[in-house]
Amino acid sequence: QVQLVESGGGLVQAGGSLRLSCVASGSFRSINAMGWYRQAIGKQRELVATSTSGGSTNYADPVKGRFTISRDNAKNTVYLQMNSLKPDDTAVYYCNAAVRTWAWDIINSWGQGTQVTVSS
Repeated sequence: QVQLVESGGGLVQAGGSLRLSCVASGSFRSINAMGWYRQAIGKQRELVATSTSGGSTNYADPVKGRFTISRDNAKNTVYLQMNSLKPDDTAVYYCNAAVRTWAWDIINSWGQGTQVTVSS
């Protein structure tokens, strides 16, 4: 069992910043990739940023240069620093992790989501 718990969402004015955190807990062998996705009302869930266990990162074009993903592998935690926020960034942000079980399977796990609202 793996649990992902996000925090740090909220309401911010355009141009402001927020930092999201996601902690993975439970019993597992290791965590491979971790990342953030978002889903706005009426839209499909989309990739925001991902980070491999080795530190390689990938960003969606709309957030490049504004968002930064980072990890603390010792704490099984991934962060998303969001700067220069825009109203279009308003969405529920979900943490995702590819977790390797003790049986060497890979489980794709999701958090419950945290709301980010950017006012104009």
